[in-house]
Parts: sequence; C-alpha cells; structure tokens
Amino acid sequence: MQETRQDQRTRTQRAIELEERYGAHNYHPLPVVLDSGKGVHVWDVDGKRYYDFLSAYSAINQGHCHPRLVQVMQEQATRMTLTSRAFYNSVLGQFAQVLCETFGYEKMLPMNTGAEAVETALKMARKWGYEKKGIPAGKAKVIVCEGNFHGRTITIVSMSTDPDSQGGFGPFTPGFEVIPYDDIPALEKALADPNVCAFLVEPIQGEKGVYTPADDYIPKAIALCKQRNVLFIADEIQTGIARTGRLLASCLGTGCTCAGGRCERTDKTTRPDVVILAKALSGGMYPVSAVLADAHIMDVFTPGTHGSTYGGNPMGARLAIEALAIVKDEDLVANADRLGRIFRAEMQKLVDRYDFVKLVRGRGLLNALVIEPRTAADGSPRTAWELCLLLRDNGLLAKPTHGDIIRFAPPLVITEEQLMECTNIIALSVQQFA
Repeated sequence: MQETRQDQRTRTQRAIELEERYGAHNYHPLPVVLDSGKGVHVWDVDGKRYYDFLSAYSAINQGHCHPRLVQVMQEQATRMTLTSRAFYNSVLGQFAQVLCETFGYEKMLPMNTGAEAVETALKMARKWGYEKKGIPAGKAKVIVCEGNFHGRTITIVSMSTDPDSQGGFGPFTPGFEVIPYDDIPALEKALADPNVCAFLVEPIQGEKGVYTPADDYIPKAIALCKQRNVLFIADEIQTGIARTGRLLASCLGTGCTCAGGRCERTDKTTRPDVVILAKALSGGMYPVSAVLADAHIMDVFTPGTHGSTYGGNPMGARLAIEALAIVKDEDLVANADRLGRIFRAEMQKLVDRYDFVKLVRGRGLLNALVIEPRTAADGSPRTAWELCLLLRDNGLLAKPTHGDIIRFAPPLVITEEQLMECTNIIALSVQQFA
C-alpha cells in the first residue's frame, strides 16, 4: 500500500520520538532526520535535499558514500572483516606503510575512534617519559590547553575546561596541567617542570568554535618542546587529512607548500613528534584511527602493554588506504585551500553588512561565523541555534557550538559552483535572521 502524504509528514517526528524514548539524551541534535547521502548532499526521510556543512565533524572529507569507498567496503566485507591482533592479516601492513609514507613517520599504531587514539598517545607519552626521559615513576605530566576537546573518556575529560564535560564524572585522572591556548609564554613556563613528558594540543580548536591560533604558535611550540625534551603531540582528528587546506593543520605555520596527498616536509625539526588521526581517515565509512610517531617513541609499546581487538582490522585498513588515495587523486588539499579562501571572503561580506555577524575565521574548509545573540522585536531569541534552523529550512545543515558560533565544514569534494550556491543560502538566511 502506498504511503500517504500525511504518513510522510510524520516520519520525521516518529523517528525523533523513537530516539528520544529509547536513546540516551546525551546530544541535542538539530531537528532533521537524515536518511541518505551522496557527495556533498544529504536527504531527510521526507526526501528533502540539503547541503551538509558539518561533514560529521570533518569525518566525511571525501563526501558521503564515495563510490570508491563503497566498492572497497563491499569487496572486503565478502572477504574478511576482523582477525583481532592475535594473528597477522594481509592488509594491516599495507595500511601501515601507506600511512607512514604519507605523513613521514616511522611507525603507526591503529585504533578505532579518536578518543582511543588520544588515550593511546597519552599512554605512549607517559611510558616514554619514564623509560626515555627518566621521569620518576608516577610523576609524568602532560600539558594541555584551555578550551581543548580531545574526546569524552574519563581521562580525557580530566583535562577539559568545559563544565558540561566534567560535571558529575569525578574523581579525575591526575597528571595534567592546563595552560591558555595560543600563549607561548605560558607554555614556556609550564615546560620548565622537568617532569613534563608531553604537550597535547589541537592545531586549531574545532569544538571551541574553530579557534585559530597565530601563524607562528605551532612552530614556536614545537621548538620549545624540542628544547625541553618534551613530546609535541598534535591532535589532528578534526583538522587533519586536507580539512584546513594542508594535509596536516600543524603545517600551517611552517610555510607548507606540499602538493597533493603526501607530506613532503624535509625539515623534521618543524614537525610534531606524535600525530593523532581519525575521522576522515576512513572517509566516514568505518571507525579508524591511528597514532603516528618515530620508532624511538613508539617502541616503548611491547606485547601486552596496549592493544585493541578491532584496531587494525582488514575492513578499516582497506578503507583507510582508499580514503587517503582519494585525497591525493582528487587533490582535496588544494581544493580545500582555494575554496576556503573564497568562502571566507563571501562570509566577510556578511560581517561587513550585519552588525550581529561579528567575525569569520578558519583555515581551508574548516570555518566559523560568530553570531551575537540578541532578542527580536517580538521578544523571540536570535541565537546561532535559530540561525541554524533557518539554514536548515533553506537547504543547508550546520550546527552551533558554544551558543554563538556556527561551524561550517562541507565535504572537501565540494565544487566552486556548489560552494557559491551555499554562500547564497547562508546570505539569505542571515538576511531573514536580521
């Protein structure tokens, strides 16, 4: 029996009601129920098409359901999906080689989620601190930054400055010192402690609202860490793999001129000691993460000291190999850099025209608009949330963060024509919002 129009109109509400009834209430989603996606577009259960300007928090750099990734997933699903690390598998070694050669490191350790990879890097840094730097047992300290977001495990929220992340979850893991972000003097002071083993930092703070530091912040921080024999750990979970117009965002302040999908940095003094990757590493098809480091750091791990049943599984490994190949073959680094400049120029027009649009910032295709909250003449609120609802109604999906910031991060396969259509949607929505 054919579904009636009335039935169609209620599909969205039925889906939301089911999730609200049976799911944990740990998210506040935008009220839209997505059913399918292709490239830069997604469709809701009623068949309405939208531009996706969140990309699952930069996990879908290669676009929704990229045909090459779909094919690889189908092929591998009929062959082998999981072995655990009790045995070798025929794909993991290839994945390790591709990842290490792409980013210029000697070793990798595969995991599944970004949070798992962060936990891996923290364990590695502490063990390195004890075995290689000579820090007394139980005294290793990791420096982190205010406004950080590295995940939501107990250990990770222990170093958060977000009250929502910490409230009700203590006691917390010790061994962290929080300093201001984009503050070299503060870092220099913290590094004076001989028990510091690592500095963990996002090259751009995505969850904070695409907070972008000074161009020289990362290279100066790397140099200071090397002077003090401290590991510089770059959390590139959101920013890595072409999102910022560079293969890694930590290259932004080093005059990176790499082309395509391979890091060509020859001066190892300007690179992080450790890089954490996830999200776009599989093009949004499957949870895949990894930690990269040279052998003298990674080799602190020995059999039994760390592991993951699913980490390095054949399905994830094959998808990651293909996802990285797509970045190179479709020149997504250059596309993100070029279109990001166009996008910010178009958004600056809105900043110049409307006094409540305070600022545009970002790198590549990771950008944000800062919206000043206010009250309309009829008493209704005018916040970033309301603007996102207007954007949704006009065919573009984005999500606010920290109340007054809207993050814009489309799939990197977007074309200039599509981008300009999206900037027109944003401009129309801002006009309606005024």
